[in-house]
Amino acid sequence: MRNKIAKNPRPFAAIFPTQGSRSSSLATRSPCLDGQSPVPASPCDTQKGMYKRIILKLSGEALAGPKQFGLDTDKVSEITAELAEVHAMGVEIGVVVGGGNFFRGVAQQAKEMDRVAADNMGMLSTVINAIALQDALEARDVQCRVMSAVFMNQIAEPYIRRRAVRHLEKGRVVIFAAGIGNPFFSTDTAASLRAMEIKADVLLKGTKVEGVFNADPVLFKDAVKYDEITYMEILRQGLKVMDLTAVSLCKDNNLPMIIFNMNQPGNIRRVVAGEKVGSLVTA
Repeated sequence: MRNKIAKNPRPFAAIFPTQGSRSSSLATRSPCLDGQSPVPASPCDTQKGMYKRIILKLSGEALAGPKQFGLDTDKVSEITAELAEVHAMGVEIGVVVGGGNFFRGVAQQAKEMDRVAADNMGMLSTVINAIALQDALEARDVQCRVMSAVFMNQIAEPYIRRRAVRHLEKGRVVIFAAGIGNPFFSTDTAASLRAMEIKADVLLKGTKVEGVFNADPVLFKDAVKYDEITYMEILRQGLKVMDLTAVSLCKDNNLPMIIFNMNQPGNIRRVVAGEKVGSLVTA
């Protein structure tokens, strides 16, 4: 028997009007795909002005909380509660998680190690975090899949782009683990790459500060925050927003990014809803 056509096709993505040509093309898309008629009262419908499909980049340190190492159950619960709230709004969520709360290939702890071996250990750390997030989300009745760029079929699905998109269309949260599966590339680069592969409307990067500043706001109290900035300006000023590979990928593919404070409760929902939180980075 032939499979039935999905009843809830992916609605259009409404984006800030300041986000360039990519935003314009997305904003004019039909709310239904493949020539299907509009489907009323879909649970996946989002409000106008909201992002429809996002990639959230979480650092491993964000999951460690004040412990600075390992997993803080309270922090994991807090983050997944916000993700569940955003998911209930009809947003398709992809998460790229780092592993710095366990091991980082370029950290001091790996200085005597071969870089490839150290990065491989870092990729495995991201899988630990991904499984923890999956467990916490499923405890909140949110369907979730972990997809790993490194094959480990007993604990995670292999990353296949079309399968990942299908999971999102079915309303499942997808957690991307193990970076891009190769050493020498950061999870920031993985987040940029996955966002482009699944055609996310925006890349969200949660940090410890309120956005992009012209200097480190922790060290310089007079640092100035940018409400909007371009990738070219980030490269020109040498701002430590993401690694250069990730910034170049976003710039070349016109992918908007919002950098915001993860430690402020409710910020994920506010960003997705279109409120002016953090710093908007455009091409």
